[in-house]
Amino acid sequence: MHTSTPGVSQIGGPQYEKIIDEKFLNSNSDVYRLESFRSTGTVSSSSSSQLRCYFIAKVVFPNPEPTPEQCRDIKAVSDESFMNRATENTIAIYQRVINNALVRTGPVIEAFGVDGSQEKRLVIGYKRGTTQNFFSALSDLYHYYDLYSTRKYVEQFSNGITIVSLYLNRLADSKQPPIDHTITQVLKEASLIYCLPTTPLQGFFKTNELSVQETIYGYIGWIFAQHFLNRLGSEFSTLLKILDRSNPAHAEVISKIKKRLRQETFTRDYILDIIKSYPELIKLLYVNFAMVHYIVPEENSLRPTLSYQRIRTETVMTEEELLAKIRKDTSNTHECMVLESFLTFNKHVLKTNFYQPTKVAISFRMNPDFLPTIEYSNKLYGMFFIIGSEFRGFHLRFRDVARGGIRVIRSRNREAYSINLRSLFDENYALAATQQRKNKDIPEGGSKGTILLDNDKQDKASVAFEKYVDAILDLLIIGQSPGIKEKIVDLHGKPEILFFGPDEGTADFMDWASSHARERGASFWKAFTTGKSQALGGIPHDLFGMTTRSVHQYVLGIYKKLGLSESECTKLQTGGPDGDLGSNEIKISRDKTIGIVDGSGVLYDPHGIDRPELLRLANGRLMISAFDISKLSADGYRVLVDERDVRLPTGEMVADGLAFRNSYHLNPQAAALVFVPCGGRPESVDIDNVHRLLEEDGTPGSSTSSRAPTSSSPRTPASAWRRPGPSSSRTPQPTRVA
Repeated sequence: MHTSTPGVSQIGGPQYEKIIDEKFLNSNSDVYRLESFRSTGTVSSSSSSQLRCYFIAKVVFPNPEPTPEQCRDIKAVSDESFMNRATENTIAIYQRVINNALVRTGPVIEAFGVDGSQEKRLVIGYKRGTTQNFFSALSDLYHYYDLYSTRKYVEQFSNGITIVSLYLNRLADSKQPPIDHTITQVLKEASLIYCLPTTPLQGFFKTNELSVQETIYGYIGWIFAQHFLNRLGSEFSTLLKILDRSNPAHAEVISKIKKRLRQETFTRDYILDIIKSYPELIKLLYVNFAMVHYIVPEENSLRPTLSYQRIRTETVMTEEELLAKIRKDTSNTHECMVLESFLTFNKHVLKTNFYQPTKVAISFRMNPDFLPTIEYSNKLYGMFFIIGSEFRGFHLRFRDVARGGIRVIRSRNREAYSINLRSLFDENYALAATQQRKNKDIPEGGSKGTILLDNDKQDKASVAFEKYVDAILDLLIIGQSPGIKEKIVDLHGKPEILFFGPDEGTADFMDWASSHARERGASFWKAFTTGKSQALGGIPHDLFGMTTRSVHQYVLGIYKKLGLSESECTKLQTGGPDGDLGSNEIKISRDKTIGIVDGSGVLYDPHGIDRPELLRLANGRLMISAFDISKLSADGYRVLVDERDVRLPTGEMVADGLAFRNSYHLNPQAAALVFVPCGGRPESVDIDNVHRLLEEDGTPGSSTSSRAPTSSSPRTPASAWRRPGPSSSRTPQPTRVA
């Protein structure tokens, strides 16, 4: 219970609702319901403050696991407290919202009048766990429009649906439009809040300096600038002309200089500080964006009229006028570059779901012409840019008809996340380009999608994937869902179809994506994903180990050519039994695996790792951290990434398990006849350490160098290693055939 002035956010004071969100409503384990009430009187005759109280209770469902039929019956999935108190009208409203929320990826948002008063009731239903801090963010939203709440409820249901119900009034001295118009505005913007409940620019929203759409637009521009701000300068172009890019050593130097310039010139915090310094320019840049992509409803439309106040009140400037103002108002070249990147973004957005009322993430179809050819010499055909509350992602393709997998990128810690974030677009581009080269002899082009989970959302892979897919579908099936989706501006002007496939972390999601495309009315739903189950007309890649089998046949061909027996060949494997490729490699191979490196650490046994135990892990999709070490020989060991000061059977001391894992592919003990990367680490082989994988004559060989290992990034494209190496020996030797 606390004092509360109607219509005023608790700026600078205790953020009670944020605490409630973080402690109770965001919970991944226990489920809580909430009731909140405002007093009708004030705390004293000399104060306008009222009392607000919150009642929070852990939910106990009589039917915690309802059947599919019961899921659609509110009485079968409700908490007892709700059913004892709810009126028949509330039950009827909630039942309708539940029915819609069960079949919709995004939120269901509806408004109702309250008999005998000017009060409006806002009801929002969504799948539990698909947004965070939503309850407290809604308060900031309606306070912005001079509204205050008398009652608020958060109800939970055992079918996984959460419903928020707000009773809203208008402040007596408000200068906002009539409450019906304002509620319509809140209805529209609640979907933006659902997609991105909190951003680093939230303070500008709470103080009314920026509207919710301006705040989120500024956040999106910040992310765009992180990835695409042109920071290399003319000196880099000159260097490229001097150096020979076909020379591997020169290419490595160019790549390192490019990364250094990108990382150290403009950090994320530095870009954010610049954006925060110019909220007035963000307003003008937003209007420039909205004037292109916001569709004003027709006067005779049955939908309520929606007016975005900023568009009406702010001066509309041309691109040239905006550019001149940015250059005049900013203090230095860096500030100018950051704000000019917003103009670049505006100019190259071909279509977006930014103004769709039922979106789950914000998606943009971009014209990729803004990418500098000096860095991206192969021109992209299509580019999608997606931002959600758990992730950011891209989808890139080099032809109109192109296929490639969707990859979920996880980060073990904050440092790994920073590395993954900096390399996200370049990795996506390189993967799609590799796919394009691989497909050179078939009509399909190459594509790839990436989903980078936020540092604190590593357990949200399925939620992020579903939002990623749904947000892209918003831009593919324009106008095919009447009554739910609204028209969008389509500057691309041509129909588009994307073709997704499984990749790291998404093999189990292909059925859902195909089924969801069908539910959304996509005519191409059968072809939307490969790797789906046979019941949907597909061939599950994971079940049949398609990629693994094709690579394995290649290796068997090498064995046959060299006259080797598979059972006698030693092998090092990166990518563990928990992964798609790693588990299938273990299941179909018959070699003598001496080492496995995965996300949890290093497993090694020079006499061959126990095959039945490996199969147990592969069948259970478990990391090597679950390996029964009693099955190792006296010379074997397991070192996990979180272990320190581990003594190996050789007497060697491992000071840091993480560093040991990251560089194990260069360790002399890892020398084997075959190296199979079923997942790995980008940039783990470079000009400084490649010699450690080679003999003096340049042939693949054992790692005998005593130099300290070079630190490496978290993951590596498997394609980097899949090439045969020469060998004159016809008996197993400690050399690598990759």
